[in-house]
Amino acid sequence: MMPCQTKSHHLSAILHLHDRRHSASPTTLHFSFTTSKPSLLITATSSSSSTHQHPDPTTLRTHNAKSTTLLHHPSHQPDPIAKKPEVKLLELSLARKRTPQFPGSIYVQSPSDIDVSTSLPPLQNLFDGDGSNDDDEEMLMRALEIRRKVTMEIFKEAMRRGKFGITYYTNLASRLLDFLDYVMIQAASMKQLPEFSGSSFNLRAKTFIDDSNVVPLIRWLKHNELSYPQIAKIICSARGNLDSVRRIAEWLKTIHVKGRSIGVVFLRSGGNIFDRSIEELEEIVGYLESNGVRMDWMGYVMSRCPELLSFSMEEVKTRTNFYLDMGMNEKDFGTMVYDYPKVLGYLSLEVMNQKVAYLKEFGLGNEDVGRLLAFKPQLMGCSIEERWKPLIKYLYYHRVSRDGMRRILIVKPMVFCVDLESNIVPKVQFLRDIGVQEEAIGNVLVKFPPLLTYSLYKKIRPVVIFLLTKAGVSQKDIGKVIALGPELLGCSIAKKLDLNVKYFLSLGIPLRLLGKMIADFPMLLRYNIDVLRPKYRYLRRTMVRPLQDLTEFPRFFSYSLDGRIIPRHKILVENRINFKLRYMLSSTDGEFNQRVQDAVERRRKFESGIVDEQSSNSQSGDDSISSEPVDFYENDSSSSDSETMEDSLVSFEKEVSHSLLDLG
Repeated sequence: MMPCQTKSHHLSAILHLHDRRHSASPTTLHFSFTTSKPSLLITATSSSSSTHQHPDPTTLRTHNAKSTTLLHHPSHQPDPIAKKPEVKLLELSLARKRTPQFPGSIYVQSPSDIDVSTSLPPLQNLFDGDGSNDDDEEMLMRALEIRRKVTMEIFKEAMRRGKFGITYYTNLASRLLDFLDYVMIQAASMKQLPEFSGSSFNLRAKTFIDDSNVVPLIRWLKHNELSYPQIAKIICSARGNLDSVRRIAEWLKTIHVKGRSIGVVFLRSGGNIFDRSIEELEEIVGYLESNGVRMDWMGYVMSRCPELLSFSMEEVKTRTNFYLDMGMNEKDFGTMVYDYPKVLGYLSLEVMNQKVAYLKEFGLGNEDVGRLLAFKPQLMGCSIEERWKPLIKYLYYHRVSRDGMRRILIVKPMVFCVDLESNIVPKVQFLRDIGVQEEAIGNVLVKFPPLLTYSLYKKIRPVVIFLLTKAGVSQKDIGKVIALGPELLGCSIAKKLDLNVKYFLSLGIPLRLLGKMIADFPMLLRYNIDVLRPKYRYLRRTMVRPLQDLTEFPRFFSYSLDGRIIPRHKILVENRINFKLRYMLSSTDGEFNQRVQDAVERRRKFESGIVDEQSSNSQSGDDSISSEPVDFYENDSSSSDSETMEDSLVSFEKEVSHSLLDLG
């Protein structure tokens, strides 16, 4: 709005110039202004017509040469007033603090004037005329900008009285332009009130700022660890309803929202939170608490999903039932909301239905999807087009079937949340580089999905380097080791792999031979030493087997000591026969019993002296059952040397007797 002067009258300035050398009548200068195209028209009248008695006026009053240069020949009309003097005149009329008047100024405060403003011309007379609307609008916007600057200075002065630092309130004021416009409008409207009808704009603006308690509110928000950008956004979002800011902030503290999170809640919950009552907000919180979200979790949930406070009660119930209908109980729902609060209030219902339908395409049922989301609710925050579809195409390219994708989704749902190009592709390329066959990469990913979520440089590469340098695995076998046992990449080097390698080396196994054992059975390094030690002790002390048997069959440690090793060893001892570890443990119970019967029958025939082709045929029949030859320990049962067989039998009986003594 255009500011008004306290008194309205036309500007007329009469300047009397006297020639001190000649007694001439005074010359009178009249200044008149028009609005549209501000111009200055000057007429000079004199009682004497002889020009030789009057010197050039430009030689007079050199200290005010700018005004005297207007006195030229009447045929040379002066140019319209420039924009710069016009703007200066406008700023002078609107400025909060008047600049001192210098001697000789045409705007001199007279003794009868109350202040300088009464000596200034009214703007409506200054800019009256037939100008264009663009000039009027430009001047109006300029006046509005000056009035906004005046309002900002009044606000800064209020902040200065509130003991704020100059840097702080300057930065804050620069972000409160919307609030300052609101103050400017309210101050202008206060002129309609009788008590402010004769007051200045500065007084009205100062009164409104003091009555709004904005300065104490800023101090309170700053005390609650809110930054000045957050404070500025909150005050502008409140749209003048500053009392509700403190009221809702106090309520947020009761549900354990603390510190800067209060500002986050205000900024992300939308402007309608300032229009809601405390009863409406408590109803939402109470409903969530009744469905498993604990009250001490509520502050965390609201801090990370403030949109919940902007929903109506009906919408909150609809979103909650969306997950409860998948078979979730209250406990699962509460922990899901706590783990990922955005799962409840960040997405639209349409997007939520689309993502659930896409997950069901992997062969998952409604309850399966519910359990999956309860375990990893971050899936709902992933984009179908940007995350899931590119990953599915990539896995399909590496021959991963839909069942394999379902296994990856169930075992490690986080795989569907990571970026394909920056996380998954480099790890697959690393598998190729270390020698994993192309057709085996898909099986590796399905067998151990967490591999895709590990850090390549902090987890995967260090394990591979350890296997090559400390565990004796050759460069040729490292691809085979990772393909057979990708779980090794998830083991800790210091707490698992290094301890197991040191244990096997302490048994007397050479490093190179240990590398071959790992290549044959990579899971060897994953067992706990407390599990390995009893099995090794039983093998060496009770079964009286050499270390070579262990290096030839490292899978010995994968079988249960009480469930398979001891029972089958007792059967061998009772029947006075002996098998290699591979044939003793790897077969099923039926195959093992059949193999024992065949070995007992061969020994009976041998003891009775029946050693002919029938025995050889029997041996071949046994091979067809076990698909591998059954040997006595360190001897071949098909030997034709009877003396050697007798010596072997004697040595075997000695070993059996020693074993029986140990068992006894």
